[in-house]
Amino acid sequence: MALAPAAAGAARRPAHPSTSSAPPARELAVAIDGMRFVPATLAVRPGDRVTWVNKDLVPHTVTARDGRFDSKAIAAGASFTWTASGRGHVDYACLYHPTMVATLTLP
Repeated sequence: MALAPAAAGAARRPAHPSTSSAPPARELAVAIDGMRFVPATLAVRPGDRVTWVNKDLVPHTVTARDGRFDSKAIAAGASFTWTASGRGHVDYACLYHPTMVATLTLP
């Protein structure tokens, strides 16, 4: 049994063209400057890459309280990069300077 011409054409077209796609991952930066993280709060999406750059003269760490990441010592002028994953708030701090705290927010 042959298909009618309209039905045959419809069979070759995708049922639903792809109109929604995830936004591309972003490259985001946090400065470690003046014994603080700048910005102190940053909204990130899964897949975004966050890079912390140590602009201070002393080493620091970037250590998530929930264990998602730990940079170990970041020397002056060096950096640490993490690719965001999961959801919720990620509080982090410098293990050497516990008053240095900040938060990443993942939707």
